[in-house]
Amino acid sequence: MRAAGELTAAALAETRRLLAPGATPLELDAAAERVIRDGGGIPNFQLVPGYRHTLCVSVDDDVVHGIPGDRPFRAGDIVSVDGGAELDGWNGDSAFTVVLPDVARPDVVASREELSRVTEQALWVGIAALARASHLNDVGAEIEDFVRGEGAYGILTDYVGHGIGRSMHEEPPVFNYRVDRRGPAVKPGLVVAIEPMIVAGSIDTFTRDDDWTVTTSDGADAAHWEHSVAVHAGGIWVLTAPDGGAAGLAPFGIRPAPIG
Repeated sequence: MRAAGELTAAALAETRRLLAPGATPLELDAAAERVIRDGGGIPNFQLVPGYRHTLCVSVDDDVVHGIPGDRPFRAGDIVSVDGGAELDGWNGDSAFTVVLPDVARPDVVASREELSRVTEQALWVGIAALARASHLNDVGAEIEDFVRGEGAYGILTDYVGHGIGRSMHEEPPVFNYRVDRRGPAVKPGLVVAIEPMIVAGSIDTFTRDDDWTVTTSDGADAAHWEHSVAVHAGGIWVLTAPDGGAAGLAPFGIRPAPIG
């Protein structure tokens, strides 16, 4: 799965390079598809029945599953980009959030950047928890404890992470919050996509008329970060991070172990 993860990371890196005021989600979508197909892969989002795009691009109060359109990004937007690649029958899945600069609204930008920071850090808290966990649901407990300590943020409960392998979405679920069961044992061979989705207000959401885009009911901002992570005999490796997760895990005193 390393190659699928590396291709996913390359596609998202290209979209991040292009993400700026005036660019459109459809332009990012085309760029990501180009990188994946040039790398010999298939955009695995296109394998989901009824979905024809390479990415999901969610702006401001849209949390996840935003369909790329032609409305240009604007200064100050908070933008979450989610995508994945299938290569040689294996899958990668990852997401990031960016806040576009806006000198006219520094307070809005600062608030949105803090939301993105908390969400990204929640992701790394979850990955670090996976490295130490005996059971998978320890991950969600540590994510919840971290987020609750950062302020009045909401953790979506209707949407969670997942196993990943021959298919993009597999068992088991990966919760971003504490549940009353321990979940499966964490052992070599487990590969999961950890993806906290954090909002600045209520966790209540609705799905827009396009039947895909999930949006906060109160109009609050949202952020989404995700990595695919493998557990193996030597430790863990973040498949969709170019450095295997070394930089993100360093503050926790954890060093990812290369596979093989």
